[in-house]
Amino acid sequence: MNNPLVIAQISDCHLFAEPSSLHYGANVYQNLIVVLSDIKKNSSITTIVFTGDLTQDHSVKSYQLFVQAIAYCQISIPVCFLSGNHDEPELLTKYLVGDPYCPLRVIENDHWQALLVESKSKVIEGPAGQIDDIELEQLHQRINAKKHQILFMHHHPVDVGYFIDKHGLNNRDEFWQTLDNYSSIVGIACGHVHRGATMTSACTNRSIDVYTCPATSIQFDPLASTVKALEQGPGYRLFTLYDHGELKTSLHYPVDHLSL
Repeated sequence: MNNPLVIAQISDCHLFAEPSSLHYGANVYQNLIVVLSDIKKNSSITTIVFTGDLTQDHSVKSYQLFVQAIAYCQISIPVCFLSGNHDEPELLTKYLVGDPYCPLRVIENDHWQALLVESKSKVIEGPAGQIDDIELEQLHQRINAKKHQILFMHHHPVDVGYFIDKHGLNNRDEFWQTLDNYSSIVGIACGHVHRGATMTSACTNRSIDVYTCPATSIQFDPLASTVKALEQGPGYRLFTLYDHGELKTSLHYPVDHLSL
């Protein structure tokens, strides 16, 4: 029997060129350090999946600052990554290289596949997401129906009920139709919404849980009509994937009320 896959999902760092810069009152670099330090303490975690929005100011130095944070916290387990709407994929692949960064889009053992799906489109512009046709085709090719799957992506494929929904996944109907072909897919993990929650979306024949990830930067106030930070510290989500197909997940907030 394999040990379970234990994946820490981090998302939405929104770093600047300078480590002292604040995002809606929060020192986002300090917040990232807090999250990574907490992950480092948990020896059961096998992989980190970063689901995008590394940068806020789109500077090269912000990408270098992410690398600096990983090194500072002595992260040695694989770090897989996806693009967020703020990110430039070319800069991610330029600076997130060598150990511990992992370019693979599939994390797997004998029983599970964690599949990374790009929702930052090469076809459309703007903050909303789209899974392009070539990405959907590659998803088809990667899935091993004899295993269980969880998908990781940046944009949310279901409405969460506040302002960020106008920047969600554009082609969600096509996405869910694709998933309807695979009963082995048991969950979707996404970032972008800056809040940890669990929702359920129905395919034609079944339901799939969607797990959103707290941001390492700030958590959005769902009652606000635009970006407003809650007085809550940085967070991340933990997934434990067991051999028999059970998925367990939990939200972690190492420090509340940090830098707000």
